[in-house]
Amino acid sequence: MVRDDSRARRPRDFVQIGQWPHAVLVDHHAAAVAQSVARRLAEAMAGRRLSANRLARASGVNRQTIANVLAGTVWPDLMTVANLEKYLDRRLWPEQGELKPSTESPCTEGQS
Repeated sequence: MVRDDSRARRPRDFVQIGQWPHAVLVDHHAAAVAQSVARRLAEAMAGRRLSANRLARASGVNRQTIANVLAGTVWPDLMTVANLEKYLDRRLWPEQGELKPSTESPCTEGQS
């Protein structure tokens, strides 16, 4: 059995070009999921003008955990994502088939 030690790396360590969470990643499905969660979380927070402190108090998720998910320094766990989704009333986890291998240039802020 081949050992996959990628869990020892942070999601943002898979960035090939650009800045997390809008970067092009090397082909790593779990890192792409973490990136999608971070991007959707940032969008939801911006849309509601929520700080990490306020979201933490309201959702029960530790503020540092929220900051780490946004920064791509941790693998978001199921309980964290579930609690954030419940409070935000928004899906953070990507739909099946939504993630595609990164072959495009990374988006810059304000561009799609």
